[in-house]
Amino acid sequence: MKKVPEITVYFWIIKLLTTAMGETTSDYLAHQLDPVIAVALGGVGLLIALILQFSVRRYVAAIYWFTVTMVAIFGTMAADVLHVGFGIPYLISTVMFMIALVVIFVAWYVSEKTLSIHSIYTRRRELFYWATVMATFALGTALGDMTATTLGLGYISSGVLFAVLFALPALAYWLLGLNEIFAFWFAYIVTRPLGASFADWFGKAQGEGGVGLGTGLVSLVLGLVIIGLVIYLSITHKDKNTPAA
Repeated sequence: MKKVPEITVYFWIIKLLTTAMGETTSDYLAHQLDPVIAVALGGVGLLIALILQFSVRRYVAAIYWFTVTMVAIFGTMAADVLHVGFGIPYLISTVMFMIALVVIFVAWYVSEKTLSIHSIYTRRRELFYWATVMATFALGTALGDMTATTLGLGYISSGVLFAVLFALPALAYWLLGLNEIFAFWFAYIVTRPLGASFADWFGKAQGEGGVGLGTGLVSLVLGLVIIGLVIYLSITHKDKNTPAA
């Protein structure tokens, strides 16, 4: 049975919210706890989420989006560790994660002859899917940090840039007939730096180019909104067997 939701407007909204929450929650934990402990907690949370996701036989909204959220948090930590812990420039880590993503896509296509998420109903395809999701989160984190800091665009300018890039594949699909699988994965990757840029803008201190609301408060608000939307989908099932958006 299919293990992922239909691609509706709700999918993109919650995906953007989880990327934003992953950024601020990772920053909050890293400042409140020892970074090693924070990464360990993120890894344990991700492991628990993946066990739950692989243990069910069909798509369950609460479990699926809990897993995406944990991937967002841990993926952010993984990208930040390379830069902060090992001093690897964001440009280098962006290229590294991009290569890793391409390798996963090639292996997935060679094995299954498709990259469509509409075909995620076998264990092997699900493994490829979640490996791809984790790679996109790490890539998006490094890419967003690179534009905001290395290139000096700042958080709000980076957010606007990625908002435009997010809209391009949809327009190209509707107007020019762009391949829908390519359009989906391009937009999926861009949601990470898009959500994270605006989350950083709201959460970071004013001296760092943000509004100064605090990462803890932003994470709390985003978490409550995500929970509310997931409860709504669990009741209405609007993310199942509906026309693609």
